Amino acid sequence: MQSLTETQKKLLEVGKREFLEKGFKNASLRDIVKKAGFTLGAFYGYYTNKEALFCALVEKPAQELLNYYFSILQKFKELSIVEQINHLGDASQEGMDWTIEHIYDNFDAFKLILCCSSGTEYENYIDKIVEIETASTYSFIDMIKSTGDSYLHIDEDLVHILSNAMFSGLFEIVVHDMPKVRATQYVYTLHEFFVAGWQKILRL
Repeated sequence: MQSLTETQKKLLEVGKREFLEKGFKNASLRDIVKKAGFTLGAFYGYYTNKEALFCALVEKPAQELLNYYFSILQKFKELSIVEQINHLGDASQEGMDWTIEHIYDNFDAFKLILCCSSGTEYENYIDKIVEIETASTYSFIDMIKSTGDSYLHIDEDLVHILSNAMFSGLFEIVVHDMPKVRATQYVYTLHEFFVAGWQKILRL
């Protein structure tokens, strides 16, 4: 991976401050370049537009989280249905632990995604995760039904609502700038709540 130039580092530093303060839509590219001490020509030597600068600040941690999430889902999917039922809470706990560490290692990037990304490809970041979680959960429900509980019926809209509630709740730690210790306690409680809730709904 090619290292960043001093010009890029300065543009990213100033751009991050501007985006955090004003949001993507209201941040001025001219102001960013001026405050960084460069010309627009110098900027365009590295980034095609304002959104490219924003993406450079968030794309790596955002994709790393998605990649890890996919890996957790894949590992869970490879278990037998009995193992999936018995380890439902364990799998999600492992994911929560990693996610907390990753978020706090890249806090500003996730702050940008969650609070400042309107107008960019990242404004629907949570929605994408929720869609994946909804599909995965409904697949799990179908597996349970295939084992003999054919009367189990959970509306897909409810699965979506609960998935959205879980991930929106998780990312509140960033929206509200929670200290890591408090955030960890909060996420553990949130995890217990949703695991218990799903076990009740799914009759596990």
